[in-house]
Amino acid sequence: MGIKDSITQLEKDGSIYLSRTVAPGSEAKLVDAVAISAYSNDRAYEGCARCVLAALNEHLRLTSEKGFDECIKASTAIAAGIARMGETCGALVGGVMALGLEFGSEDMSRFDKYTETMLISRELFCRFRDHFGTVKCSEIQENLLGRRYNFFKDEDRDAWYQEGGLDKCPGVCATAGAMTAEIILARRVKE
Repeated sequence: MGIKDSITQLEKDGSIYLSRTVAPGSEAKLVDAVAISAYSNDRAYEGCARCVLAALNEHLRLTSEKGFDECIKASTAIAAGIARMGETCGALVGGVMALGLEFGSEDMSRFDKYTETMLISRELFCRFRDHFGTVKCSEIQENLLGRRYNFFKDEDRDAWYQEGGLDKCPGVCATAGAMTAEIILARRVKE
């Protein structure tokens, strides 16, 4: 599936990105743009955490470019359930990292920011878990693709591609990106 087909599918699934009935720059269009970007990033570059984080920063401007470069670098090994181990979904972790950038603090004595960010991240965790039925990468793989993959085995890694992994997992990134964007934008309005 090419990028045009991927975006067309997102639009069929409820996307309003190209709609003239919703104002440019609106929250709905920003959420949709993040979802499409996260989806496209994962198709092009892979690495769910960094793909979600990059999409959120691109459209919501979470940090400066230099600071963001370091965040992307730090998120590299979070993909496929933390270092390809099938544990907590990297797309979710990328969203949690974005929430930390938006609501956390560099000042470690700011316990108020620590607890606020934990509560906000819990909201994302619960929404993601409720949507996918789990937060565990290997279980999401099984739900979407019918089985789990061990990315350290060549045959499983190859099978993931052949069995539609690069079609299904970007959708998880799109969902995590959209959920995170909704949370960030809703709180920006309140502040």
